[in-house]
Amino acid sequence: MFKKFIQSKLEKSVKKYFIKHPEVRLVVVAGSVGKTSTKMAIGTVLSQALRVRLHEGNHNSELSAPLAILGIEYPENIRSLGQWRLVFKAIKQRIKQPADVDVIIQELGTDAPGQIPHFGTYLSPDIAVITSVAPEHMEFFKTIEAVAAEELTAANFSKSVLINRDDVAGMFANNITNPNLNTYGTTDMAEYRFEADEYMQIEGTPGAFIAPEWTSGLAATLHVLGEHSTRAAVAAGAVGVKFGLTPEAIATGLAMIRPVSGRMNPLRGVQDTLIIDDSYNSSPLAAASALRTLYQLNVPQKIAILGSMNELGNISPAAHAEVGKLCDPTQLSHLITVGEDAAKYLAPAAKTAGCQVVSVRNAIEAGAYANQLLEPGAALLFKGSQGGIFLEEAVKIVLLSTSDEEKLVRQSPDWLKKKQDLFEGQTFSPMA
Repeated sequence: MFKKFIQSKLEKSVKKYFIKHPEVRLVVVAGSVGKTSTKMAIGTVLSQALRVRLHEGNHNSELSAPLAILGIEYPENIRSLGQWRLVFKAIKQRIKQPADVDVIIQELGTDAPGQIPHFGTYLSPDIAVITSVAPEHMEFFKTIEAVAAEELTAANFSKSVLINRDDVAGMFANNITNPNLNTYGTTDMAEYRFEADEYMQIEGTPGAFIAPEWTSGLAATLHVLGEHSTRAAVAAGAVGVKFGLTPEAIATGLAMIRPVSGRMNPLRGVQDTLIIDDSYNSSPLAAASALRTLYQLNVPQKIAILGSMNELGNISPAAHAEVGKLCDPTQLSHLITVGEDAAKYLAPAAKTAGCQVVSVRNAIEAGAYANQLLEPGAALLFKGSQGGIFLEEAVKIVLLSTSDEEKLVRQSPDWLKKKQDLFEGQTFSPMA
């Protein structure tokens, strides 16, 4: 009851804020994969000409999303009435004061059916960006059709919508009733897209940003790795066009986009190796895209460290096996899996495909084993999830500089203690 009361007050406060400040525009980002990277990319582009508010973390749930929209810190103790009094005092001041931003960018998350539609009861976004429809929280959604119905609801309660044409299947189009729709992506099917002059390079990928409003492409350089990272940048450019930014501002913003920690972030490894740190989370769609990126690199050795994908429910065996089938022995020198489902389902499929596979119990073992295998100039992909996998701890073992540990995800004292407790007493014992 207390949480519902607080949630209701927060939602009413958000409504009051936008009534008081109708000039402030709202962009929401929904989807199964890629919300935070897309949100940050949009913020980078829009900040070239506008005052932007966004939360750098993934504050996207019933209580955290309204606070992120209002720019108020989340209380340390959500059960403390005293702390909530201070929160609502700060909210009252925020509503009264002149607007300090031109646009707010907010991601919307869901753990179960009905949560995205509920945001529509108090939000009226100017633009909704839908990043993807892919398996998520399948213990609650059960089917991919249910996931699509949930995520695409954001399109219908917004004034206009941008849909990732490459990662939202056309079969789900009947879920969208909003006629003010455009598409973005990296293929010719998308209205807004990026056409690279050559394959993505770590030092920057030159190409052209294409927008239907323009007669010719805009020369731009991206500093991100992977198709899904490129699509996030394209979404940012598309929002910039719709908000009236100049081509020069958009090109500058696109060039300034950098990977978010744990999301296709290139780092320097020992022995002149390249680490692709994609350890924040994993799903079948994201794992497939990360592997494709690894395969396109021109390096003497490629090693993939893949963790179990969580929250897949009863589709987990098939989903892990499908990722295993994508493991190409002509591309991968070694595959290391971490976690029970990866060992049970992904590893056998990869072995059948002809890969050299070792399954280990945790991230520490994975990092140690990868360190034994790597050759100078190699590329290592770390693709994992949060619950029990934590491949960012494997990344630490092969980092060139300990100073780069601050670029990894989940490095707060609480997270480090949780991971230490998990790994304590476990010793290195690779299982071929």
